[in-house]
Amino acid sequence: MDGVEHNTRTIEGSVVTDFTDRMSYGGYLELDTLLSAQHPLSDPEHPDELLFIVQHQTTELWLKLVLHELGAACAYLRADQLAPALKCIARVKHIQKTLTEQWSVLATLTPAEYAQFRGVLGNASGFQSAQYRAVEFTLGNKNAAMLKVFEGDPATHALVSAALTAPSLYDEFLRMLARSGYAIPEAVLDRDVTKAWEFTPELVPVLTAIYEDPQANWAAYETCEELVDLEDNFQFWRFRHLKTVERIIGFKTGTGGSSGVPFLQRALSLTFFPELFSVRTEIRDSPHRETP
Repeated sequence: MDGVEHNTRTIEGSVVTDFTDRMSYGGYLELDTLLSAQHPLSDPEHPDELLFIVQHQTTELWLKLVLHELGAACAYLRADQLAPALKCIARVKHIQKTLTEQWSVLATLTPAEYAQFRGVLGNASGFQSAQYRAVEFTLGNKNAAMLKVFEGDPATHALVSAALTAPSLYDEFLRMLARSGYAIPEAVLDRDVTKAWEFTPELVPVLTAIYEDPQANWAAYETCEELVDLEDNFQFWRFRHLKTVERIIGFKTGTGGSSGVPFLQRALSLTFFPELFSVRTEIRDSPHRETP
């Protein structure tokens, strides 16, 4: 076959192979740094500790990109540029699906295997993920009490604090709607954005009108549904997290001191955009029409 001899592909002459003074793949990605950042602590080293470390490091890399995209989406909404904001949200949705599927890899870790190196974690826990907390805050689940977890690290404290004090994605969307002529309640526009979003019944009629006439309100309608997708995906992630923890450690307490599964179970009751779910109850059914 052309270009193949003895099941070996011939390297094309135009392929660059000398990187003495050129940028290489590994150099661009700083793979020396990235691939040397895994330091199992078990002694002797347990073969599955690398899985545990890589799982959580890759999650943090994806969370970094999620924060980047959500920050860009908020900036676009502030500038009334809805189309690029929706592109950012679409990318986040794909990342969320990847993060959720990642739990299936960690779920291959059996209880007996994890028990052999769990002790080396000390009090290290995903509860202490500054990026995860910043994502939650950016989506509206804010809790100033969480800042104390990061007081010992100025950089992560600043990251989470900035997410706490900035308007959430939902805040920015609703402000954009107000600038577009929708009757968003003043209490929503003037609210303290450092507080967790709480269900606002006065907002439901505005959203109901959007949903009952999607053709006349297509941009707002589409964005509402994109936000619902974000929340759905986040809840799927939380649920898979809970079930993976339950599968591996049962109902043991968490390494960070939480109650473990019950603590994660309570997170499933948290919501980002409650009015977008409440509106579904309010939408009037169209009158039945006989088929001619």
